[in-house]
Amino acid sequence: MKAHARLTACFEGGRTVLRELRSMAPLTLLPKRGTGATAVVHLVNSATSPLGGDELKLTIRVGAGASLRLSGVAATIALPGLHGEGSSSLVDIAVDDGGSLEYLPEPTVVTARARHTAVFRAALASGAFLHTREVLVLGRAGERPGSLVTTQHVTRGDMPVLRQTLEIGDSTLDGSLAHLAGRRVLATDLVVGGPVVPEASGEWWSRTSLAAGGTLTTSLAPDAVTALRVFESPLAAS
Repeated sequence: MKAHARLTACFEGGRTVLRELRSMAPLTLLPKRGTGATAVVHLVNSATSPLGGDELKLTIRVGAGASLRLSGVAATIALPGLHGEGSSSLVDIAVDDGGSLEYLPEPTVVTARARHTAVFRAALASGAFLHTREVLVLGRAGERPGSLVTTQHVTRGDMPVLRQTLEIGDSTLDGSLAHLAGRRVLATDLVVGGPVVPEASGEWWSRTSLAAGGTLTTSLAPDAVTALRVFESPLAAS
């Protein structure tokens, strides 16, 4: 299955309006009614996906002065193909000067024998704001995970903000989880264009400043609830 969903937000008449809202199964975009300055849209996986062989793409455009919050409703479950095929997803983002985007999807779970590649690509104007979060879960409860390659490429103006690729999954021979110190969940929280916050760290988490501006907070945990709790703690948010 190949699917491409598109979402475009613009600032018109003193508020953010959705100029384009195109869903394509399994990527369904549901706008939330409201009159606030920020447009809110929910992202729903309307079918079991991604399945091995699937190619999914989500394009998000935020115009100058517009404010958009796109949040997930349910976890993404990466499943193996019938013949071992891998799956892929691409999130392609552009935010203009004065634009603001919060992209907060639910966790991605890499099930046994799945092979998934995920790419997050964001081009931000110098005066844009971005807050995004990625939560990766290695396998369902009691399950050995498949494999995942995830890439994040974020630029601000002409400057690279974040370029990283991570390969995780594939249990080792003794049954422990590779690459995550035996923990099942890796969560990252990226903020670009917001207020300056100090670097900090705690047990199994850290927040670092990025050279081109912004912060990246990383958390390792045995489950998604614990991993996300770090981002909500007063120390991590300060």
